[in-house]
Amino acid sequence: MPPILPYEEVTEGMQGTAYTVLDTSGEIRTFPIEIIGRMESGKGSQRMIMARTSGDFIEHVGGVLQGMSGSPIYVDGRLIGALAAGLKDLSPYTFFITPIEDMTPLWDMPDTKNQTRIQTVNIVEAVEARRKAEEKEKLRAREKAVGKMSRAEREAEWRDMIDALTGKKADDTKGTEETSEGTNEAPEENTPAQSETAEQGKTEEKAYFFTRGFNAAGLRYLEKNLPAGTTFIPLGTTGDSGKIHTRYDATLEGGQPIGVAVVYGDFSIGATGTVTAVDGKKVVAFGHSFMHKGNVNYFMTDADVIGTIAGQSNGVKIANIGSVIGRISQDRETGVAGMLGTFPTAVPVRIHVKDDALGTEETFGAQIAYDEDFLPVLSSSIAYAAMSKVSDALGSSTARIHFTIRTNAYENGVFERRNMYYNTADVGQIAVTELLQALGTIVTNAEKESDIVDVDVDVELTGDRQTALLVSATPDKTTVKPGETVTFQTKIRPYRKPEETLSIPYKVPKDQVPGTLNLDIRGGGFVPVSPLALLAQAGLEVPDDEERFKTTEEKLRDLAETGQNNEVIIAPGAAPAPASEKELKKRIKEAAKASARAAKKEQTQGGVKLLADEKKREKKERFFAPYVIENVIHASLKVEE
Repeated sequence: MPPILPYEEVTEGMQGTAYTVLDTSGEIRTFPIEIIGRMESGKGSQRMIMARTSGDFIEHVGGVLQGMSGSPIYVDGRLIGALAAGLKDLSPYTFFITPIEDMTPLWDMPDTKNQTRIQTVNIVEAVEARRKAEEKEKLRAREKAVGKMSRAEREAEWRDMIDALTGKKADDTKGTEETSEGTNEAPEENTPAQSETAEQGKTEEKAYFFTRGFNAAGLRYLEKNLPAGTTFIPLGTTGDSGKIHTRYDATLEGGQPIGVAVVYGDFSIGATGTVTAVDGKKVVAFGHSFMHKGNVNYFMTDADVIGTIAGQSNGVKIANIGSVIGRISQDRETGVAGMLGTFPTAVPVRIHVKDDALGTEETFGAQIAYDEDFLPVLSSSIAYAAMSKVSDALGSSTARIHFTIRTNAYENGVFERRNMYYNTADVGQIAVTELLQALGTIVTNAEKESDIVDVDVDVELTGDRQTALLVSATPDKTTVKPGETVTFQTKIRPYRKPEETLSIPYKVPKDQVPGTLNLDIRGGGFVPVSPLALLAQAGLEVPDDEERFKTTEEKLRDLAETGQNNEVIIAPGAAPAPASEKELKKRIKEAAKASARAAKKEQTQGGVKLLADEKKREKKERFFAPYVIENVIHASLKVEE
């Protein structure tokens, strides 16, 4: 930690220096600042220091830019704080400073966001243990060989080992010492670097994210699903690939670039800024929040400045997210804070996309920092972006998707789902809805925080319409007994193809009462009308007991058992549509009575699951077709005792 000038000792007229990096050279540039005064808005409000700057250098770059926030500012060699924000649409030469005294307390704030029950390995300790084991093995080998060496050979061996351990070259000790002396100069004191993430100003907070891997369609999906006011700047990360590059022994000091990332890999999302102060491995930066999320679990990265873009009122400094070097644990009003050498709990996501029409195929990988608020939408965003990159058009296309989530929130630790979609506008956005739903269910587990090991998605795209209409379903017999199997010769009409006939068996429930059995033959995407749906249709209150009492595992099981769009399902159907308004009112009245009975039963038994009971009673046969089935038809059987 550098020496600090306390907030109470900052006075009007003080002269100081700010430090920043503005281009790929990495050279630290300085510009002068003058303190205007201290600002306090009452109890509980953030303290700020108002300052201004001037000079040829700062005028050349266009004033204080979006992205300089976090740059350390010193007065008489003492750190007073971090450049934090300017005033939108006002002078670009006047800005605010966050006092360093209000930033360092972030290190002591509660941190509970990196908890997991998954067995993990401390990579740093593992590498060090391996190195020590290898050294011990080499030493044993030398000891065995010592008896065969002459005394002079043994002495030379030990000299070489000592030189290696002390960083000296054998036979060149003097030269090494001179070189060390020449390079052991203390770095220039208080030489800070740059900040790449910034607010638009205290009058309008706006989040700027640098992204890598997302094309225009992927960015539109992100902007649509993430909080309003978020701006994405498509850039990249350092290096020639999207593989995660982790530096386990990274060091930082005040003024160096730093990044915060929520996604890292072939797709990356994050922001960059400047280190304001370091205490051992503890780091504080930015001088303002990243997303104002409090206790967080994000990647800490290094960063490289690309350059600046001047604007009419606010310019921007652009930078790339670099290698992962640690974990950001606090995202507060006064800055971000974290620890070098420790890493966030993350969820690896693999997306494999194949486009049959174009003959293209690609596999993408990314790590998503475990954040319950963002994990579902970021996973679906990555899957959608991968589809839009492999296929040049997602309109009027058919998609088959299969995803697997390894999690302790579901039986046997694996949740798996397949489905098939067609859409005229954008099949990709529809295809990722169930992935979004499944992950949303897992992260909102009310019983405990769920662990997610990884997410694996496979998508096959076809540039044509693979849909079909059900035309007719003829049973091989119309009179049956409970427990018997009936085969329906089901005609389907594929889009712009000849009709096809499918033989679909249906087993009559053993407990089926005698009389007429109405059956629905439908696509799996069609949900049959229930009494509760009828109530909702009539505008009456619908009890939510089923969802309220369901566990996360039950919700996931419901999703897993939901019909797929390319399934043909034969199941007992609802009564025929009401022939008149009078009949509709009668049915609504009966449904209301059923709801009242359910509510009364809840009072005596502590809750009921009306829809769940209905699902248990539903006896259905499922048949997979190579098309999305777009309608429902009806049939009936006569059941005899």
